[in-house]
Amino acid sequence: MPELFNLASYFVDRHVSEGRGGRTAIVCEGRRTTYAEIAAQVNQAGNALRRAGVEPGDRIMIVMRDCPEFVAAYFGAMKIGAVAVPTSTALRPADYAYLVEESQAKLVVGDEGIPGLESCPAELGGNPTSPDSPAFWLWTSGSTGPPKAAVHRHQDWPVCCEAYARGVLDIRPDDVTFSSARLFHAYGLGNGLMFPFYVGATTVLYPGKPQAKTILEHAHEYRPTLFFSVPTHFAAMLKETDAANPYDLSSVRLGISAAEPLPAELVRRWRARFGSEVLDGIGSTEVLHIYISNRPGCVRPGSSGVPVPGYQVRITDEQGRELRAGEVGDLWVRGRSNASHYWNRPELTADRMRDGWFFSGDKYRSDGDGYLWYAGRSDDMFRVSGEWVSPIEVESVLVEHPAVLETAVVAQPDENGFLRPCAFVTLKQPDSACETLASELRQFVRQQLPGYKSPRRIVFMDELPKTATGKVQRYKLR
Repeated sequence: MPELFNLASYFVDRHVSEGRGGRTAIVCEGRRTTYAEIAAQVNQAGNALRRAGVEPGDRIMIVMRDCPEFVAAYFGAMKIGAVAVPTSTALRPADYAYLVEESQAKLVVGDEGIPGLESCPAELGGNPTSPDSPAFWLWTSGSTGPPKAAVHRHQDWPVCCEAYARGVLDIRPDDVTFSSARLFHAYGLGNGLMFPFYVGATTVLYPGKPQAKTILEHAHEYRPTLFFSVPTHFAAMLKETDAANPYDLSSVRLGISAAEPLPAELVRRWRARFGSEVLDGIGSTEVLHIYISNRPGCVRPGSSGVPVPGYQVRITDEQGRELRAGEVGDLWVRGRSNASHYWNRPELTADRMRDGWFFSGDKYRSDGDGYLWYAGRSDDMFRVSGEWVSPIEVESVLVEHPAVLETAVVAQPDENGFLRPCAFVTLKQPDSACETLASELRQFVRQQLPGYKSPRRIVFMDELPKTATGKVQRYKLR
C-alpha cells in the first residue's frame, strides 16, 4: 500500500484514468451507467456533502436501496475523507434513532439522495487519506446486545478483493456479477459493488425486495457470470422451479453462497438443475468478507471449504489450546482486512480482537484434508446428556427429507429442565403438517444420528423468522 491511499479514487477514478471510462459499471432496472458516469456522480456527491458541512472523519449514514445513487453516496463520502455507514432499509424508526445516536452521524442519506447534488461540479480530488484511515462502518449484531459498528479502513477492501475475488473466484473485467444480498450488508457490498469495481467488471443491481421469482428473472435477463446468494434464497429458487424451470442460468460460471451454511443437498440439487457449482463459504462483518471457501472443481458439499489465501484460521478449546482434526472448538481468524475495532466498545474489542486474531463466535471442526465444517454458533451449541449437539448437524439431516423446505433447531428445556433439541420446520407442502409427519421426521433423524440428537419436538411454521439478509433469527425461536 502507498503512504496515501483513498479507496474511492482507487475503485472508481482509476478505471477512468486507465481508459475504462466507457465500460458499463452498473446495470439497474434496465439503466446502464458507465464508469465515467459513476465517477462524475461520485464527485458530485462528494462536493454536495462538503457543501453541507461534512468534514473528514464525519459519519454519513446511508439508508438507500441498491442503485447507482447508493454507489455515489458511498464512494462520495469516502472520497472526501468522511466515513460511510451503510444501513439496512428495513428497520423501525426506533432502530434508526438508536443508530444515528450511536454513530453521531452528521447526515443521513435516504432514497431521495443528497439535496443539491445535480448542481455540484463533477470534478473532485480525493482526500489524502492513508491506508489505515477509517473509511466505512458496517453494523453487526449477535449475542452481544444492540447493533455495534465494525470500523474498517481504506485498505480493507483491496485485501478482500485480491484474496477472495481474484484468488478464489478469478474475477475478470468481462465478468457480470449479480447478488441477491443487499449492499448494506458486508457480503452484498463485496459481491455487488467492490468485487466488480476492483477489476472494472459490470454489476447488476436490483433495488426491490429479493424474492425467488425476481432473482431468477434478473439472472435470466441480465446473464451474470458470478451469481451470489444466500442459503434461504437458493432454497426458495429451487422451490420456485420445482414444477418447471423456464429460467436460463447457463451464463453463470460460479454460484457463491454465504451468510449461513449451505446444506449439502442444496449444493447437489442446484448443480443438477442449473449446471453450475455453488461455492459455500463463511465470512463475517468484522473480517469484511469470505475467509474460508470451497474452490472451483473441489467442492465438498456441506463443508465451508479451506482458508482463503492471506487468511489464517485456528480452532481452539475454551482455554485457547489448538484442537486436533475432528474436534469441535472455537474458530479464530487473522487477516489484513480485519476491522480495527468496534466503535465505542473497548471491552468487546479487547475480548474479540486479540493480537490480530478475531474470535468469530462460530464452532468448527477440521477434517484430515484441511476442510472446515461448521458446527453452529458458540451460543447455539448445547449439551444433551452431557454430549454436544450441533443444530446445523440436525438441520442438515432434516432438510434432506423430501417434505422439508427449511428448518432451524434450537435447545428447549424438557419437563425436568434438561435441554433437548426442538426443530422448527417449514414444509414444501404446508397442508401436509401433522403429528404423523412429525413422528416420521424424528425417526428420519434417528436413522442417521445418535438418538439424543433427534428433536424431542417438531414445530411446523409457515416461515422462519429471518433478518433482512436472510439469516434465521434463532433467538426468536428460542
